[in-house]
Amino acid sequence: MGRSRTDDPEMRRAEPAAACLVPVVARACYKRSNHRPFLIFGIANYMITRRPVKEANQLIVGVIASPADLRFAVAMHQPPDLFELRLDHLCGMLDPLEGKMSILAGRRSGTGRGEPAPVIVTARDPREGGANNLSFQQRLDLLLRFLPYAKYLDVELRSAHGFKSLLERARKQNICRILSFHNFKSAPSPRSLRAKAASAKAHGADIFKVATRTDTPAELAHLVDFVMNKGIDLSVSAMGIGRLGAISRLLLASYGSVLNYGSLRRAQVEGQLPIEVLRSALRR
Repeated sequence: MGRSRTDDPEMRRAEPAAACLVPVVARACYKRSNHRPFLIFGIANYMITRRPVKEANQLIVGVIASPADLRFAVAMHQPPDLFELRLDHLCGMLDPLEGKMSILAGRRSGTGRGEPAPVIVTARDPREGGANNLSFQQRLDLLLRFLPYAKYLDVELRSAHGFKSLLERARKQNICRILSFHNFKSAPSPRSLRAKAASAKAHGADIFKVATRTDTPAELAHLVDFVMNKGIDLSVSAMGIGRLGAISRLLLASYGSVLNYGSLRRAQVEGQLPIEVLRSALRR
């Protein structure tokens, strides 16, 4: 989805500035948690005015993980670019959810009648934060049921082999394939993340999505380093979780994350921002 950011001379010139900004911002938030909301909005404004490159394919994703989220989504006057359906959370209300898909399909201007709803479908593995301790077969059944409504399919990189036939079906239906990795306990090194991105590409991913722990400046630096120097021609969606999660999402959205997830009502994980903040940061 476009050339690598490391091939862009303007991006390379911006990297030293970004590298300096990350630890300064991170330490400020880390030491002064009571100032964090002020800093988040201040950094959003800074990134709006100073961001060196505008990604044409940056999208904002609103997460639907509860009946209340669904009610809010179908009533939105200004919906995000995409909705993510967390089917592992919504598995107790599948018939009502399916009944709302035609409404969601019309939430974006330019989405014609009969086109897939602008959604990412995912049924998260319990080992990576999935709800309701769903088995492999239960997750597969959910994804197959809602695949006809999807523009994107998200499965964990660890499940790519087991979901091989599902991923192939998605490819044949021109559904974008996201292979994801979630680590709620730590932040792997940039080298480790680059290896996972290469594995995702080998499994046919269109996007590699990564969410890791960002409680310290060093953990945040790992994630930013990976996004800015991923070393592979593959689009990346990246976000932090934890104490510096909100700051990480603004920085990473500004420096190349193609899918940027926000809450519709209440954050699902620590650090997830409301979609209004993401809109402001990305001038949407």
